[in-house]
Formats: sequence, C-alpha cells, structure tokens
Amino acid sequence: MSEVDEFDYIRRRLAPLSAGVLGADRLRNDGAFLVLPPDHELAMTADTLIEGRHFPEGENPALVARKALRVNLSDLAAMGATPRYYMSSVIWPEVGRDERIEGFADGLAEDQARYGVHLIGGDTTVSPGCWSIAITALGLVPAGEGVRRSGGAPGDLLAVTGTIGDAWLGLQARLGQLDARPGYDVEHFIRRFTLPDPRHTLAEAVRKQAHAAIDISDGLLADLRHLATESECGARVELEQVPLSEATRAWMSEQNDPETAIRSLTTGGDDYELVLAIPEDALPAFTQACGNRGVPVTVIGHLEEPAQGMQVMLNGRKLKPDQWGFTHF
Repeated sequence: MSEVDEFDYIRRRLAPLSAGVLGADRLRNDGAFLVLPPDHELAMTADTLIEGRHFPEGENPALVARKALRVNLSDLAAMGATPRYYMSSVIWPEVGRDERIEGFADGLAEDQARYGVHLIGGDTTVSPGCWSIAITALGLVPAGEGVRRSGGAPGDLLAVTGTIGDAWLGLQARLGQLDARPGYDVEHFIRRFTLPDPRHTLAEAVRKQAHAAIDISDGLLADLRHLATESECGARVELEQVPLSEATRAWMSEQNDPETAIRSLTTGGDDYELVLAIPEDALPAFTQACGNRGVPVTVIGHLEEPAQGMQVMLNGRKLKPDQWGFTHF
C-alpha cells in the first residue's frame, strides 16, 4: 500500500505550479477558466510519453517530466504560438510510483519556470501497467496568424533549424549500441535525446515568415513529407545539405556506409527542431531572427508542384527510402 495520498500530493506539489493563474484556482476544480488577451486565439497540442517506448525504463523522473513538457512546447513553436499553460495527466505504475512522484514534480517546476508556463489542471491515476504521461499544452497566437502544416506553396524553400540526428545517436547510446570513442561526444547525443530544446523563442518569426511549419518528432523525412502532403505539394530535399553537429559529423566520418548513416539520421526522430516552408524573399528576415536567438537555420530543399512527389536526393542521386521515420502503429 502506498504511503502517498493523491490529494495531499496535488495540494503539496502540483497546486503550487498553478500559482499566478487565477482561473486555475490552485487545482481545486476539475478544470480551469482562462481569460484570453483581446484579439488572440488559443493554440492547443497534446503528446503522450510511455516508459519503455518514448523514454528508457528507470529514467530520472525529473528528466521525464521535462521532456514531456518540452515536446509539447515544440509543437506550439511550429504553430507560431507563445506557450502559456499546460495540463498533465499521469498514469502511475503500481510498482515504483512513490519513487517517481517527487522527482516528476521537481522536473515540471524547473521547466515551467524556464519557459514561463503554468500548470492549470490534469489527472493522476494508477495502473498495473507502465508509466505514461500525457501533456496538453496551450499557447497564445494573434487571431488569424497561427501557422499550420497546410500553408506551403510550390517554390517555398524548406528550412530546418538546429541540427539533425543527434537525438537518434543519443538513443543508440542509451540502448548501448553506440561505442564511446575519441571524438564522439556521447554526452551531447544523450542530452539531445533526453532534453530537447523547443524553439519557442522563434514563435513570432514563424508567424511572420513561414507559410507552413512542423516540428520534427518522427524523423526529418517523415515530418517533411507530412508538411508537403498537407500543403498538397511535392518536395525535393537534398540530404547532403542537412545540418549536422560536429559530434555527428565525427560519427559520420567513421561510417563505412555514409548513405545508410544519413538515412538513419534523417529518419530516427526526436530532434524537435522545426521544418518550415518559407518564401524565398522572407528567408533573410527569418535567418536574422534565428541568428538573434542563437539558432542556426539551413535550407535543405524546396516545395514543388504536387506531380513531382517526394524527391529525396543525395549528391544528385535520387534515393528511394525504405522507411520515412518512426510510426506508432
């Protein structure tokens, strides 16, 4: 029998996370009342993380909480929304619950302070199954300015923020499938997998310069294809242009099959960078906005007429991917 009382936990650890949001009423109700600024809309997104599938079994619960929050903030960034609130629904496992709950609340507290968001509700329950966390994040966007996946047009440049593939290598490291060698920054890989950096500071630039955007959760190629499909466009992507970190380039330099390696990096997922369709004349302003926030941006291709389909190129040669990225089914 657990020594932790559910309602005491809510009052003691979770209710303080709602401080500053009057409508949350310190989590004493089943829901919250939100007052929106004039001429703004509410953007909403939700993601679920499951132990053993989205994060390793036995992971530090504070890191799990932080990743669960961050992957949702990444979605809001792709929508051009400024994050404000979130709800957390957790299914705790019967075995090991008490060892997780304090660290989980610590992680939420740390990152909600970092990103300026507040907890406004959710649910807690127990199951004989695995640990799972569902976060619903809410952000604000000026009315009519939200960015969708469906706004791209032929001729738009395809730009990606940050670097690609580090998180996939971090997963391989956590699985014991990446040997530590001189020149491999394994800690960098693991950090990128464990704690992604949502590009929330780019929300305004996304709204102003991008026709369409999506965050990279299932793999660069998979999510880029989602954007092209929803925009009813074809796309051409040049894999040799995909931005890689110095650590990943060091790993690439030792691979016997560079083509297989770049396929793995661009389909592995968990990057939580942004892919955007940007008109050519808006690229300088977007690049400057990214530079002002210390975020590199790289053009890796462009959208085309729908009849062109999805063209994946490597040094002028067309590839036929045997897989595009991670799928849940």
